[in-house]
Amino acid sequence: MNKYLIRLLIASGFAAVIAICIAIGFSYLPDNKTSAQTSLPASKSAIQVGNIGVMSGKLGPGNTTSSWMDVMSTQMKTSSQKDLVMTVSMEVGLYTRTLVRSKLATPDTSSASAGVEMRVIVDPGPNQRIMEPGEVVFGRRTQELTATFQGIIDKCLTLSTTGSNSIVVDPTCVTPEELQLVLDTMSANAFVFALDDMGSGVHTMKVQARMKLNNTVQLGEVEARATIGKGSCSVEEVRLIKGADITL
Repeated sequence: MNKYLIRLLIASGFAAVIAICIAIGFSYLPDNKTSAQTSLPASKSAIQVGNIGVMSGKLGPGNTTSSWMDVMSTQMKTSSQKDLVMTVSMEVGLYTRTLVRSKLATPDTSSASAGVEMRVIVDPGPNQRIMEPGEVVFGRRTQELTATFQGIIDKCLTLSTTGSNSIVVDPTCVTPEELQLVLDTMSANAFVFALDDMGSGVHTMKVQARMKLNNTVQLGEVEARATIGKGSCSVEEVRLIKGADITL
């Protein structure tokens, strides 16, 4: 009876060891999707490209600066403390329209200003950092138009009633003359951002953009618009000179 119990205990021990080995083996199988999704391999660079087109603003008379908007983002894992260099390229479109109205030699001025600014945020949140040199103007234009006209006097002329046979202009009948200028441009621009002393781990880089519009008008009309088209961003892990100051 004792031998039977000993054999039973030995068999139970072997079965327990085999079960533990099988469980450990399953945990290392390649189809463990949860582990694959939460891990990010270390890399020296990362890139994202695409047709963004997410920002479009229009403004009549007035002054406004939009909130920062995320337009592109990428992630990279660093195995040790390194420095990051990021290149951002973007298509920026600017539209400005100014129209002036003038009569009786009174000058009229309209001004339209449109611009797009970019910046890069690393690890958004309470401890986020902004890549140097901070906010960068990717496109800006100010268009001002001034005109001084006599006005359209058709059907506003009468003969003087004083007997001098002179011609008299009725100022209340004169209609303003108009002059309009429209400019619409799209260009691709690029800038290099940098950030030193990044710790090891997974880092998120977000490219943000905002519009700045400023228009003034008197008797005419004014309109400004800013758009963003295609873009790309690439970040690289580099090792800069130790202790070097990357800002002026």
